[in-house]
Amino acid sequence: MTNSNETRITKQQDQRARRSAERVGLKAIKSRNRCNSIDNLGGFMIIDPARNWIEAGSRFDLSAEEVVVFCEGD
Repeated sequence: MTNSNETRITKQQDQRARRSAERVGLKAIKSRNRCNSIDNLGGFMIIDPARNWIEAGSRFDLSAEEVVVFCEGD
């Protein structure tokens, strides 16, 4: 069994993911759903606010690190 502290996103990771998305004109949204479902895995989604279009993570399936990598590669 994994420790819940290992799987939780720290506030610093959360803010880093949001800032990296803002730098490239995107928005990183964190799921507020506490229980995971097939359509909501509790992670991040990246949206292009100008087009109101999901760029990545349509099932809130991105980690904070994946958001940073996606935005740096953009």
